[in-house]
Amino acid sequence: MKFADERPRKKNGRYGVFHLKKPRQTDAQSTDAQATVTDTVKTVIADIENRGDAALRDYSVKFDSYSPESFRLSESEIQEIISGVDPQTLEDIQTVQRNVERFAKLQRDSITDFESEVEPGVFLGQKNIPVGAVGAYVPGGRYPLLASAHMTIVTAKVAGVQRVIAATPAPNGEIPAASVAAIHYAGADEIYLLGGVQAIAALAVGTETIDPVDVIAGPGNAFVAEAKRQLFGRVGIDLFAGPTEVLIIGDDSTDPFLAAVDLLSQAEHGPDSPAVYVTTSQANAAAVIDQVERQLEVLPTREIAGKAWETVGEVIVADNLEEAFRISDEYASEHVQVLTAEPRLALEQLQNYGALFLGDRTCVSYGDKVIGTNHVLPTMRAARYTGGLWVGKYLKTVTYQEVRTDEASAALGALLGRAARAERFEGHARSGDIRAARFTGEWPAWSEGLR
Repeated sequence: MKFADERPRKKNGRYGVFHLKKPRQTDAQSTDAQATVTDTVKTVIADIENRGDAALRDYSVKFDSYSPESFRLSESEIQEIISGVDPQTLEDIQTVQRNVERFAKLQRDSITDFESEVEPGVFLGQKNIPVGAVGAYVPGGRYPLLASAHMTIVTAKVAGVQRVIAATPAPNGEIPAASVAAIHYAGADEIYLLGGVQAIAALAVGTETIDPVDVIAGPGNAFVAEAKRQLFGRVGIDLFAGPTEVLIIGDDSTDPFLAAVDLLSQAEHGPDSPAVYVTTSQANAAAVIDQVERQLEVLPTREIAGKAWETVGEVIVADNLEEAFRISDEYASEHVQVLTAEPRLALEQLQNYGALFLGDRTCVSYGDKVIGTNHVLPTMRAARYTGGLWVGKYLKTVTYQEVRTDEASAALGALLGRAARAERFEGHARSGDIRAARFTGEWPAWSEGLR
């Protein structure tokens, strides 16, 4: 590609591309911050495990300045809180939850149980069993992410989970009424006003008043993400989550104003949220940078979005669309938005993304808030090996086997005897020997005097 000016091309080391804007955050900064988070989370989890409710109350006071008589909301308290929410907000919550439920049901219907006679007398089957209990974390703090209630709780209920408990913070005792309404309408069986590491730890290990769950789902800050990481194995989790990410692919047909709006819509999640723009046009790239700077001047969340754009924002120019797709797959972003002249080409060619948003009529914020697909998605390049939260995350796909005829059992027994002895597993082999002998009547020498 030729450029109108004579500036040297700045290579990124992988492709024939250059950065018009590079991130400024250093790995050293990230490493130091993570070490602090890790140590803090480890201490809180251990304390709650040892002291239970007493520790939970101490940390709620320390981190949220909140210590109610009971962290669990009663039904009457829930109804009182909901009564103070704007009726239009309540209606919108229920509309969005219907959208989420509709898509989750489509997913659930795509997951089949089956039983098949694979050979005469040999039946193999698969069942999808819901986990027993799910803990849903609905973040508060800077933004009360009531949409997380839709994504985590509605999806769990569609999967068939019997017990779903939710936790959401009440910093300084300010109850997030809209979040409580969303949690209640989504179908949560228990609601706790708890936030941060202490909420995640209580859900995972349990206390005197909170029974532990089997799976924890929902986004959160760095401390919440680290708590889920440290507790994984003791409980299941949805994903190892990092800061919200967006990568937008454009070309010379892309509207710079629109691209800038959508980049900043994700940058406002937090000061460490990467917003990356990859385009085949240098002129378009420069125009998007200009638009971002101009829009930041009038954006109410510019303090956060501006910091994210300054420290982890990027603008990259690729030689062609194929190269732009390769860059996108290398970044494996949580959200990939395609604002090119032919957006559906990306559906055919892209491999690594959490969720894909095609065309300028679509935006990542639809997925975040209203369209119905799940917004709990892989970050930090995890889209290379996993998708996001879905109905299947709350299901255990298990198998069962039944051999119904002596002939089939004898054939498998003989096969097992040979296969196991090739691996020197004599005990396994003898399980096969017995099944074969029961049909043929030819008992193995090792069984003499034992039957």
